[in-house]
Amino acid sequence: MTIIGNKNIKELIGEVVSDKMNKTRVVMVKSVKMHPLYKKRFIVRKKYYVHDSENAAKVGDTVKIRAIPPMSKLIRREIVK
Repeated sequence: MTIIGNKNIKELIGEVVSDKMNKTRVVMVKSVKMHPLYKKRFIVRKKYYVHDSENAAKVGDTVKIRAIPPMSKLIRREIVK
């Protein structure tokens, strides 16, 4: 979590899986969850469409993303690093 002004803004770390769009990247974020009954851990993967204003991130890069106000129908995050 990052504090900007009076708001806590969630940051996630993920890997770029697609860079075919202009100024947009697809980032896959992995997290570990535990099954409530069987207590087995498993990996949950989620893909986010992320704004990349400089077109700097390439496939395979690890990036940090942050929530922003909606830019389009799908883009609600931007690349921080």
